[in-house]
Amino acid sequence: QYAYAYVQSEGDLLVNSDYARATALHQRAFKLYLRARGFGLRALALRHRGVADSLRLAPERAVASFTVRDLAALYWTAASWGSAIALGKDRPEMLADLPAIRALVNRGLALDESYEGGAFHEAAIVLDALPPAMGGSPESARKHFARAVELSHDRKASPYVTLAQSVCVLQQNRAEFRRLLERALMFDPDQYPSRRLATIVLQRKARALLDRQDEFFL
Repeated sequence: QYAYAYVQSEGDLLVNSDYARATALHQRAFKLYLRARGFGLRALALRHRGVADSLRLAPERAVASFTVRDLAALYWTAASWGSAIALGKDRPEMLADLPAIRALVNRGLALDESYEGGAFHEAAIVLDALPPAMGGSPESARKHFARAVELSHDRKASPYVTLAQSVCVLQQNRAEFRRLLERALMFDPDQYPSRRLATIVLQRKARALLDRQDEFFL
């Protein structure tokens, strides 16, 4: 959470004005995500010995023994691992870990799709926004988006920002991109105090994406 809110997001805002600083922040966020992944795998290994190796060798089999007691470690391991891949697109070796992340997310959905207001569905949006050759499906991503909004009782800006910057850009749907981000900006951060910081961070992200939209669309 720290890496996203205070490191990566700062870098995202500086991409056009200070590329060197943005690159340094993104590199730091990448390392923090990998560190978080390490903590997550160690937490899972307390109840599932050798899970780090088995996730890479046979991910579906590795997650089969996970239970609801593992949900928190399962989610944050997948989130940090996926975030590292997103920032490490210039590192092809990271892409080999995608099946492990998808297995973690799918297991989380099977155990409790309502976890943290549909957080696993939000993660699935990003995975399904990948090209079809990498297992992606925009149609499936949209279903996960709808379910995330439903499970959160439409109290979170994050599903809107996630769908906009992933699927809308992939499909070059600029009108929907703008509509989703404008919807994210309509949330009142003070209405749900427990989500206040997350809402503020995501709304800053939404504004930055709107300001840079010419970079994402032909």
